[in-house]
Amino acid sequence: MKRRDDYERRRPTAHERGYDGAWQQAARHYLQGHPLCVIHLREGRLVRATQVDHIRAHRGDYELFWDERNWQGLCQRCHSRKTATEDGGFGRRVSEPASKPMSEPVSE
Repeated sequence: MKRRDDYERRRPTAHERGYDGAWQQAARHYLQGHPLCVIHLREGRLVRATQVDHIRAHRGDYELFWDERNWQGLCQRCHSRKTATEDGGFGRRVSEPASKPMSEPVSE
């Protein structure tokens, strides 16, 4: 439990990771066009998607974060399971925060 507490203290806030109002709006729009959980759909089941998941973890990469080709609709249960598996939940060891603060690309 101590490791998890340390991890949570070091982890940037959701806003710092890019999940702000613009993300909420984009996610709502995406789910309108992709209303089903892709994991359940592969199993032949129709379950409503409620979360937009990054297929490949963006780890603070602004371009990957906003790349819709890297998004998929998942139900809450599937999203939680996938996130925990990738980010160290369910007692898995976490060596560093799952993502760093988001920084926009530098324009030249």
